[in-house]
Amino acid sequence: MSSNIRITRICQFCGGSFTAKTTVTKYCGDNCSKRAYKLRMKEEKIQQSNTETATTLNQAWVNASQKDYLNVKETCVFMGISRTTLWRLVSKDSLSAKSIGRKRIFRKSELETFLNQ
Repeated sequence: MSSNIRITRICQFCGGSFTAKTTVTKYCGDNCSKRAYKLRMKEEKIQQSNTETATTLNQAWVNASQKDYLNVKETCVFMGISRTTLWRLVSKDSLSAKSIGRKRIFRKSELETFLNQ
């Protein structure tokens, strides 16, 4: 049985006016419906990617916070700074780095002291 209802609605995707035959119609046609679906799927994928990135960063920070000595990458994550900023602090003697061969490590207690200044 078909409905005799005719409602003037505004499309949620394109913003155009159209005549709907039901009270739940959201889009003016099939094209707007498909485009809105694709946009929703794209936003969900972006949100999922952002969540995975945040989880990875949090995991790196947790790993860094459990150690007494940190390498360069862990130090950057722990302090929330870039490598360039870290090396700038080392060159100004604000932070001291210990060398083990070619590897540089930082004492976590010194980093915490620096951050609390």
